[in-house]
Amino acid sequence: MVSSGGSSRVRKQPEERRAEIIAEAARIALGDGLERITLRAVADGLGVRPGLISHYFPAAEDLVIAAFLAAVTGERERLQAGEGSALDRLTAFVRRVEFESVDLSRLWLNARHLARFTPALAEAIEEQEALDRERLVALIEQGRSEGAFQVADPLAACVRIFMAVDGFGAYANNIGDFEPEAYVHFVADVCEWALGIEPGRLRERVVRA
Repeated sequence: MVSSGGSSRVRKQPEERRAEIIAEAARIALGDGLERITLRAVADGLGVRPGLISHYFPAAEDLVIAAFLAAVTGERERLQAGEGSALDRLTAFVRRVEFESVDLSRLWLNARHLARFTPALAEAIEEQEALDRERLVALIEQGRSEGAFQVADPLAACVRIFMAVDGFGAYANNIGDFEPEAYVHFVADVCEWALGIEPGRLRERVVRA
């Protein structure tokens, strides 16, 4: 007998399928917000049945947290990774914050609001903030050893910079333009102050980049 010529669906390995589900949920989180992550939304994005999503994530809260972690981890790598001098890496970091990372700012605002009602998400946020501080402190220490940053307390400088990033991101949901120069370059200005960089030098590098 001749077998049917119909195509068969390829069965993915559990690890691959789980990663695919999380990636789609992270995409929704960055684009539409954590509240938009539902079994149906993720299933529709992947072209599968909602039951498949619930098989891997019986509790929707677990999928929301996994999506948040995936999104901020990926963005952390883009924001703070890279090669070159500490000043070059800091320039790229500030450039992304001031001009390219509005979706990430919205996600952090969204997550911090939901964390009031979701203790597990609050714990995940704390862990991610600690990782962000660790990465930025390492960058600051590199800059100090290279003579580019004049700073006595790298952790204190790190905290000030992230407070500036958070303050900058507080305007991410504005429906109108808010572009006073003092706001647009606020993070660069705080970095210069916190790290002992000549006033205007980092801002100029960010604009040129």
